[in-house]
Amino acid sequence: MNAPSSASTEIPTVYNPKQVEKKWYEFWMREGCFRASSSARKRPYTIVIPPPNITGILHMGHALNNTLQDILVRYKRMRGFETLWMPGTDHAGIATQNVVERSLKEEGLTRQALGRDKFLERVWKWREKYGNTIIRQLQRLGCSCDWERTRFTLDEKMSGAVREVFVRLYEKGLIYRGKRIINWCPRCQTALSDEEVTHKEVTGHLYTIKYAIEGSDEFVAIATTRPETMLGDTAVGCNPKDERYRRLRGKTALLPILNRRLVIIQDERIDPEFGTGALKITPAHDPVDYSLAEKHGLPFINILNSDGTLNEEAGPYQGLDRFEARRRILGELEDRRLLLETKEHVHAVGHCYRCHTVVEPVLSPQWFVRMKPLARPAIAAVKEGKVVFLPERWTKVYLDWMTNIRDWCISRQIWWGHRIPVWYCVGTESCTLKCKEPIVSRTTPEKCPHCGSAALRQDEDVLDTWFSSWLWPFSTLGWPEKNKDLRFFYPTSTLVTGYEIIFFWVARMIMAGFEFMGKEPFREVYIHGIVRDETGSKMSKSLGNVIDPLHVIEDYGADALRFGIVSITSEGQDVYVSKEKLEVGRNFANKIWNASRFVLMNLDEKRAFLKKAPRKASLNSVDRWVLSRLNRVIGWVTASLERCRFNEAASILYEFFWHEFCDWYLEWSKPNIRSKETQWVLHEVLGRSLKLLHPLMPFVTEEIWERLPHEEGVLMRSQWPKVKTGFIDKAVEEEIHLVMSEVQAIRNVRAAWQINPKDFVTVAVRVHRRKETQILQKHSTSIVHLAKVGSLQIGKNIRRPKESAVANIGRVETYVVLSGLIDIQMERQRIETALEDVGKMLKALDGRLKNEEFLKKAPKEVVEREQRRAEELQNRRKLLEENIQSLME
Repeated sequence: MNAPSSASTEIPTVYNPKQVEKKWYEFWMREGCFRASSSARKRPYTIVIPPPNITGILHMGHALNNTLQDILVRYKRMRGFETLWMPGTDHAGIATQNVVERSLKEEGLTRQALGRDKFLERVWKWREKYGNTIIRQLQRLGCSCDWERTRFTLDEKMSGAVREVFVRLYEKGLIYRGKRIINWCPRCQTALSDEEVTHKEVTGHLYTIKYAIEGSDEFVAIATTRPETMLGDTAVGCNPKDERYRRLRGKTALLPILNRRLVIIQDERIDPEFGTGALKITPAHDPVDYSLAEKHGLPFINILNSDGTLNEEAGPYQGLDRFEARRRILGELEDRRLLLETKEHVHAVGHCYRCHTVVEPVLSPQWFVRMKPLARPAIAAVKEGKVVFLPERWTKVYLDWMTNIRDWCISRQIWWGHRIPVWYCVGTESCTLKCKEPIVSRTTPEKCPHCGSAALRQDEDVLDTWFSSWLWPFSTLGWPEKNKDLRFFYPTSTLVTGYEIIFFWVARMIMAGFEFMGKEPFREVYIHGIVRDETGSKMSKSLGNVIDPLHVIEDYGADALRFGIVSITSEGQDVYVSKEKLEVGRNFANKIWNASRFVLMNLDEKRAFLKKAPRKASLNSVDRWVLSRLNRVIGWVTASLERCRFNEAASILYEFFWHEFCDWYLEWSKPNIRSKETQWVLHEVLGRSLKLLHPLMPFVTEEIWERLPHEEGVLMRSQWPKVKTGFIDKAVEEEIHLVMSEVQAIRNVRAAWQINPKDFVTVAVRVHRRKETQILQKHSTSIVHLAKVGSLQIGKNIRRPKESAVANIGRVETYVVLSGLIDIQMERQRIETALEDVGKMLKALDGRLKNEEFLKKAPKEVVEREQRRAEELQNRRKLLEENIQSLME
């Protein structure tokens, strides 16, 4: 596989991410670098992408999720696995229909005016035009999916899988149609599953209403948050142990305004502590009331139309919007002196997860899946370790939900989606009783199997979007066909997703995997957090705190975005992002480029010697130190990626490459840059570092790799580095660590005392151990060179010079002479002023961090930032106090 030729054999001065990213992504695609084959003689490693909605555009959540997946895929590819990252998009029923309906509204049209077929034509056209936008954006991020396999949840084969599943579950008695209380969105005009309802705490009101007792002057006071639903009341209830209402047994109440007779029931499930202890029972609009009504044989009265207006059962309020009806009913109750009390009440109110409209509990005929039988093997799989959650704490969340799982409402009253494969006979002449039974079929029936009539009507509803998504790990591989891909790539290996869809998607996929494949769909589930802004708020356009990942890519490059976001992603925690934090990635990409440029510019033209490692004995201490550190890093990074500790891997690589390799080794190598040993070490460290960095930063590493002498082809297909244990040398690491600490101590003194970088300093080092003396004397030339030392003394009997600053490293004392370099009197005044300023800042911070209100209300990230600032100021004060003490000695 030939890599694209660079414009020049010399590496440019400045890294150009736009040019490099375009060049390499086109090359990888053209050469089939992402392609996976079930015929390969390798172990498979499979990830299925959480399919983004076709309405979606790349946001920071996508950037995080897909970067993590790509890191795993690129890493496993280099480890020698046959890697398949299965891409695709979701038809997103409600979301897509809403988008197209908004477009129609601008033309003065509605979907009802167009009709079902014409409307669906418009949606398909919209999908053809915009549906792959997110795919192109993922490619800009560097995602190495096998794009030739891209699936869409409404593809013909995917639709076949959905029908097959529906029919199988129906035939097993696990799908049924029933009239139940469901969540209804008046804006989307469809049912929603419990998981599609977001509960938000809102400050509303609790209204206490007077219900008269028939045939007396008595009344019962009942509290409610939704007074308009009283129009659907069919009973009043109380707890049989509640002495306050013992007198009401066998009596009848009257519904205010409408005067409907309401039976008074008693039931132990009624909470005597809520409100007045008496309950208005509205069976068609409350799940608790529904169960009470079933037990006591109460009638059901639905007062709502599909758009949230009131129907004919509402009497004089028919046609009013539900909230307008509430306002008028409260006015009427007040006029009649039936509204006893109104008080503020904070409670959780369900909202549609798509349009954020307040949902209504409504009694409605819908299709459901019985989930308990499907949940049993999925619960056992996690308990037995067949499916592992990372971090482990999500296991309990999963098991708690699965243990208490409720039946899944799968029908939706929209047009875009998988239409339910159920037909009804509407013939009239020769129909039998059996004709009333639904016809459930994998293919469209031509006639009624009972009477032979061709007059059939298909169910108007479509399936919940998640009904196709829960089949994703095996339907994308061709199921129900038993093919080679399915046998080779299933079960998949790792699922990477956010915690907000554990119930929507992860749990259901595990259930589907066992039901239809007899195996778990994946072996581990890595759960990451939500991307928030630096104050801890969720990113949203309304708050104006959105960071567009495409803008970051445009300004800094994809590698910068990838490394920046991974480096701040702690395992399973929410991610607090700012543009400044992402600059770390840009700076690191530039550092890698500049260091590589230095190495490449200094390699001899005759490079045959690079193929063979020099004898270890011919390497100096610094060479052996950097090779030891490199091989430790290889082991650490490999272990981190195996455990999905992405930020740990990023931190290890950053520390090694930037600080140990660039800041130290490159500086140390300059005097010996022409030696073959040094050049071999530079080449070895850079080459193996590029391999380690590639999964996180694929573009810049591939570009540099192309210019580096090697015999492995493109970097993304090269072999992951193995630890060469022979190079690991604890003794040499300790030796060089001491030298680095000494140089750093001198540098710290220079910085603290603001000594001119051009000035040489006089240094005396008192050492108590012979071994340390020998090491520092051995490397004295390096210390002089790296710390800009004019005069250096090292020994056991060294005395502290006058007017010198001191720095201690264990039992090594380092004295840096200050006289002649600074104005002692002015320096003392400067330090005293700085100490005063630091004291004031610490006092203010201390007050804030002891303020209970601040600690309670401020986002966790803000509190932690203030705590870090306080710690930094305390360290600063300690250093200033030590400096002023030095001037007094």
